[in-house]
Amino acid sequence: MSRFDLNERVAIVTGGSKGLGEGMAYALAEQGADIVIVSRNQAEGELVAAKIRDMGRKSIALSVDVQDISSINQMVKTVKEKFGRIDILINNAGVGITKFALEVTEAEWDKVVDTNLKGVFFCAQAVAKVMKEQKYGKIINISSLAGLKGSNAMAPYCASKAGIINLTRALAKEWARYHINVNAIAPGYIKTALNEEELSNESFRNKMLSAMAIQRLGELDDLAGSVILLASEASSYMTGQTIVIDGGRLI
Repeated sequence: MSRFDLNERVAIVTGGSKGLGEGMAYALAEQGADIVIVSRNQAEGELVAAKIRDMGRKSIALSVDVQDISSINQMVKTVKEKFGRIDILINNAGVGITKFALEVTEAEWDKVVDTNLKGVFFCAQAVAKVMKEQKYGKIINISSLAGLKGSNAMAPYCASKAGIINLTRALAKEWARYHINVNAIAPGYIKTALNEEELSNESFRNKMLSAMAIQRLGELDDLAGSVILLASEASSYMTGQTIVIDGGRLI
């Protein structure tokens, strides 16, 4: 059996109905995992779950607000009842705001930080309780290049994504005793349907490319290898790490 094989593993993907989350869900399913698609929009999540079932895997969609701890706890209860276990959590749900720091309101700050950081922590906490009982688990937190470098007009987002990186280290240290690996991925600019309009602007696109050592924009497939690595037995001796996938923009 390949160390990358995910047959009989159950994965939760938050923010799984579109963008990076959707791509990561398909990547895990291709390796054999059964997938729980978590999003705020049940109908959008069900479309992705149906495609995964067409791939021959089990899949359901759940409507969850990761800002609401009771919603998170109900999600975990439902997954445990339907699948019997939780092996993998992709903590991907997130929001952003483009606004200069002097203009950001408390409500705007709270929405970004509560979704991107509080939500990541409490999803991890709820799932880790199941993983502790199993003595096995893989948690993959999705940070961002913005968590490693400052960006104009993105202070709440940068702060939340930087917080994910050190939260990953803290949880990795604390939960290793339970055989739970906690790692993070920090993607750069990856093409999805969500940023298609933005990338149609040639000036913006060229600006992005000029900052990259690898002269192309990232594709969803560029995330797949790292996600599969961190979700599988191939990363059993790896924890607390952040993998940067940015085409060399940070170097």
